[in-house]
Amino acid sequence: MRGAYDISHLLAGAMLVTSFALLYQQRIAAVLNAFALQSITLALAVAWTAWSDNRPDLFITALIALGLKGIVIPVALRRMVERLGIHREVEKVVGVGLALLVGLALTGLAQALVAKVATGTASHAREELALALAIVLLGFLMMIVRRNAVTQVVGFMSMENGLILAATGARGMPLVVEVSVAFSVLIALFVFAVFVFRIRERFDTVDIEALDRMRGDRR
Repeated sequence: MRGAYDISHLLAGAMLVTSFALLYQQRIAAVLNAFALQSITLALAVAWTAWSDNRPDLFITALIALGLKGIVIPVALRRMVERLGIHREVEKVVGVGLALLVGLALTGLAQALVAKVATGTASHAREELALALAIVLLGFLMMIVRRNAVTQVVGFMSMENGLILAATGARGMPLVVEVSVAFSVLIALFVFAVFVFRIRERFDTVDIEALDRMRGDRR
């Protein structure tokens, strides 16, 4: 049983590493590759939990994560990037070094918060929940420090990956909820795609700073 927990923590830790990779990457193609790797790792983590805890319903969640977030969404975003012709470096609010330092601080904060509020939970469950919370916080940080609309979509999806990991470790959600969440994410992707194309059409860029400039001009 201890070996099963070790593998589960290894996969969750690998997801955390990919979250830092998302913050580190300089080009959109590399960001999409890192997100696909994170989603595939999530599918492996959920599948391992399904097998080790004898919860076969989670295999469906793993397949959804693999098919939708590991393949469909990265391919759709890659085609969007190719169609928009935005293969250059990603616009950033702060430097990569500072973003990584803030990410480390948020990871420590996640560990401290979980240790504070989950004192009655088993140690392995607390560790996995702390890793999941750190992934959520790093996804939110990515949405803050990146000005490119496509990378903000990736940050949002990365946050959702962390939430799925947390729900899996907390004995999961009902399957109907997991399926509805998956379709909600797919719908959100379409909304984001329309939003990105409209920004590009109106401002000839996908830098969301253009929206701030337009708002300032109207004032």
